[in-house]
Amino acid sequence: MRAADGFVAVRDLNPKAATHLLILPERHVDTFRDVGAFDADEAKRMLEFIADTAREAGLEDYRVLVNVGPGGGQTIFHLHWHVLGGRIEGMPE
Repeated sequence: MRAADGFVAVRDLNPKAATHLLILPERHVDTFRDVGAFDADEAKRMLEFIADTAREAGLEDYRVLVNVGPGGGQTIFHLHWHVLGGRIEGMPE
């Protein structure tokens, strides 16, 4: 686990890739639709935290994904980003 600047990174309990991390803000925001709750500085720090976490995990090439709403695959209603590195389940090589 990694934490800094109001954000937390944890490994996904049901990974879909060789490396599958979740990045969450410590304060509650339901979904990406509510991303306007972040001011510009906080949004910048969140994106930097995502990039720094991927780098610290040894990832050079990776995907960053966010599911929005039930129809978009969101099952946990606390904004979180998926960082996926390596072979991704269900994706062509």
